[in-house]
Amino acid sequence: MNIQQKVNGVWGSRWVFILAATGSAVGLGNIWKFPYITGENGGGAFVLVYLACIALIGVPIMIAEVMLGRRGRMSPINSMLLLARESNTSRWWGSVGWLGSLAGILILSFYSVIAGWALQYMSLSASGEFYQISGEASGATFSGLLADVESLVTWHTVFMALTLLIVMAGVVKGLGKAISVIMPLLLVLLLVMLGYSIAEGNFAEGWNFLFAFDASKLEWNSVLVALGHAFFTLSLGMGAIMAYGSYMPEEKVSIGNTVIIIAMLDTLIALIAGLVIFPIVFANPSIEPGAGPGLLFVSLPIAFGNMAGGQLFGFMFFALVALAALSSAISIIEPTVAWLVESRIASRIKATLGLGFTIWFVGLGTVLSFNHWADYTLFDKTFFDSLDYLTANIMLPLGGLLMALFVGWFMNTKAIVEELGPIDQGGYKYWLRILRYVSPVLLAIVFVMSLIG
Repeated sequence: MNIQQKVNGVWGSRWVFILAATGSAVGLGNIWKFPYITGENGGGAFVLVYLACIALIGVPIMIAEVMLGRRGRMSPINSMLLLARESNTSRWWGSVGWLGSLAGILILSFYSVIAGWALQYMSLSASGEFYQISGEASGATFSGLLADVESLVTWHTVFMALTLLIVMAGVVKGLGKAISVIMPLLLVLLLVMLGYSIAEGNFAEGWNFLFAFDASKLEWNSVLVALGHAFFTLSLGMGAIMAYGSYMPEEKVSIGNTVIIIAMLDTLIALIAGLVIFPIVFANPSIEPGAGPGLLFVSLPIAFGNMAGGQLFGFMFFALVALAALSSAISIIEPTVAWLVESRIASRIKATLGLGFTIWFVGLGTVLSFNHWADYTLFDKTFFDSLDYLTANIMLPLGGLLMALFVGWFMNTKAIVEELGPIDQGGYKYWLRILRYVSPVLLAIVFVMSLIG
């Protein structure tokens, strides 16, 4: 039963929704962050914990978020207000939508800057800049980019413009068509890069690093990192998945089965990204797998610059990173654009442009964090570090925790049954128990540990 008429559009099919939600989940978190945090936290043991966290946190909360979106049929802000009223509970639950939208705006402001690095590195790769480059020269190239305000602003602007052009076109003609092109292209590029890694890299060592279990390398902090990243990688807590759920076609499909497919695709892409990167890293003895955030932009150019076909495949790799970032960016901005349109504050084009300019302007703070503002810190964090910490460690886990509590304890049971089917039997019985008793505890641990440092 729909309790509100949609004004933003509907996906063409269930598979467009799956591609869109997977595109939202697949981003810099999979291709940039997952490989380097795996490297920092010991490899296979960390991967196993991460997969457990996907099952115990990611999938249950994603089911809840998609269900909230399909039930509300509006933007996350309006959906939460409507569902709180339907459930005869406090209007304060509407703050979940506001929290997610604000988190999305802040995330995209710095996400766009980092995605701009990938666009710049596409250009450098194509020009042959990395041919036989040394470690010192590669580090100097990246440091030079961070110090070059003009280049950072230019690529930040280009990436935001691409994002806004897609979102302005609407759900069907913009998001739907773009995702139908971006996701297959991303998968093809990823598989081509995997073939290159098998042929030119040390694939056996890369495989062992990712999948060989060694509990001695696992620390408590590694578990917290896995918990947090499992949540972040599925784009949960910022309203993107709820908004995409609201665009699901009218015919009833199993939300549980659909979410499992999305989570499996997202996890598979993260693992393939690891199998692309680590064999290339291990083929070059001078590169450390635990090189941290610079793994992508300092270490890999060295590897591509000293391997057969590196110029072409380096370009393809950074194109892959940029496409993954774009598929996530359009989902991050969409919830707030949808709210502005639904509330008749602005048309889709004006809402997208106005919000996009705001995000672009806030992003200038991240640009300056790497150069002119590098010495200005709050609690030892730059502007960029503060936004990253606030969103990833506080706002997203808090948003997910509130969604789990609302669906598990406060939402109208009849509404849940109408969207999911019987919840006292089969898989949904276990889903509800996990959502009530397991996911909130794990998210609360992440939230509290983040607060106390």
